[in-house]
Amino acid sequence: MFFMIGITEGKKDLTFSQMVICRNCGAYGHFQMFMTFTQLLLFFIPCFRWNKHYYVQMSCCGAVYELDPDVGKRILSGETPIIQDTDLTPVSGGYHAQIRTCSACGYTTNEDFAFCPKCGKPF
Repeated sequence: MFFMIGITEGKKDLTFSQMVICRNCGAYGHFQMFMTFTQLLLFFIPCFRWNKHYYVQMSCCGAVYELDPDVGKRILSGETPIIQDTDLTPVSGGYHAQIRTCSACGYTTNEDFAFCPKCGKPF
């Protein structure tokens, strides 16, 4: 007789929606929530999970924050609490839209062009 067991890392997206003004970039966005965990598999069937962490990713700039575990458990159980800034711990800063100005014509853009779309000169 033999047993097939394994330990894997997993990720589960949580359905939660809250519109906020991002404290990273200042734009309007919403939270995209997910949970990471470690799980034991027995014959490829998940038996139990541990080491659960809850995260919030901003839709505007991609900044990632770790969520307070108590609030994460409430969301996982189906509640819809209001997430406060005190519930979030920064993990990854995301990106900021950088405004670039053409030195030849003065055209401004936040796109990552190699050449100015107005006059054709290199940025």
